[in-house]
Amino acid sequence: MMSPLVLAAAAAAPVGEGWLIDPELVDPGYSQTIAGGTIQTSLPAPPPAPETPEWLRSLFAALRDFLEWAQPAYKPLLWLAIAALALVLLYHFVPAFTRWVDSLPLLRRKGAEAEEEGVVEAGAARALLAEADALAAAGRFAEAVHLLLYRSIEDIDTRRPGLVRPAMTSRELAEARDLPATARGAFSRIARAVEISLFGGRAIDAEAWTGCRSAYAELTVPKSWARA
Repeated sequence: MMSPLVLAAAAAAPVGEGWLIDPELVDPGYSQTIAGGTIQTSLPAPPPAPETPEWLRSLFAALRDFLEWAQPAYKPLLWLAIAALALVLLYHFVPAFTRWVDSLPLLRRKGAEAEEEGVVEAGAARALLAEADALAAAGRFAEAVHLLLYRSIEDIDTRRPGLVRPAMTSRELAEARDLPATARGAFSRIARAVEISLFGGRAIDAEAWTGCRSAYAELTVPKSWARA
């Protein structure tokens, strides 16, 4: 039986060497080689495609049914989205439209509530300062500053719930990262004065009291609580 190498040599041999391409010699060897099944003459059939899981077919069917059901609403939703975008652009780039929107009763009521809340906070701060001023006028500067410290902690707890924890020292609170920089600086000045008074053996005088009072007034300003 001829090997594939012999067949290849026969195919590549010059025309003059007729014995190499003699059909009587080549054909029997070729037939025997093919019949032996050692040469692959065709590609194997591809493996069958994996069957789609039933749950995935059900999901696709449900999605198709939903899209068919919602198709009539596509155009109205598109127009609503265009109208909303147009209103946003008008509000940001047309001052007259912005003023009209801000003058709507609902928005005015929300603004009035926020303003009223600010007035209440400002009134409470003034009442506290009046009480502390009375203590300072009597020469009781340490008590006045302690009052500011306690109220400052209450303000922080109100504006940042969960920040003030039991057994937390004033120094730890002053170093809290959740405090905005301005509010942290104002509270730190008050806490430092109290700390020096309690542990440094230095009495709080009129100058220290004035600085703490100014710091508390700064702490109560809403913009002091805005993030940088």
